[in-house]
Amino acid sequence: MSDGTTTRSGFDDLLAANADYAREHADELWGFDGIARAGVAIVTCMDSRIEPLKMLGLTHGDAKIFRNPGGRITEAALEAIVLGVHLLNVQRILVVPHTRCAMTKFSENELREKITDLSGQDAWWQHFHVVPDQRAALVEDVRRVGTHPLVRGRAEVGGFLYDVDTGLLEQLV
Repeated sequence: MSDGTTTRSGFDDLLAANADYAREHADELWGFDGIARAGVAIVTCMDSRIEPLKMLGLTHGDAKIFRNPGGRITEAALEAIVLGVHLLNVQRILVVPHTRCAMTKFSENELREKITDLSGQDAWWQHFHVVPDQRAALVEDVRRVGTHPLVRGRAEVGGFLYDVDTGLLEQLV
């Protein structure tokens, strides 16, 4: 129940920025059906140095984007891809890990130890999906998407490495 006072939170700056965004983009957001207008889906890392739409010359509404640590094809990523291919106009799928990724710098146990130390909680039960060989993982991820029975033959799949220092993509698969 509200007593009429304004509640302040650590999100106030973001909510204010969102209000500005909504005012500036109301016309382009209204009634949009949510399909991928350019027919593109991107699976990439959660790293904030990556701007998935801008790096490909795309804009709002052009692509479906799925992000996770390391940009891996997880079960959740596959779920998103299948839905994108069948319901959201996805015809091209880019799997895009990046250079200098934190998920390539530690072993699973080193990362568990680091998180345990930082959090003060036992993190040895948590799986972090580290990437010991980024290129081999990319080949496997592209194979996994391309051979999925609900994707195979319905979309083109490519594996790319994004260089966070130059902004360039290199197609590896």
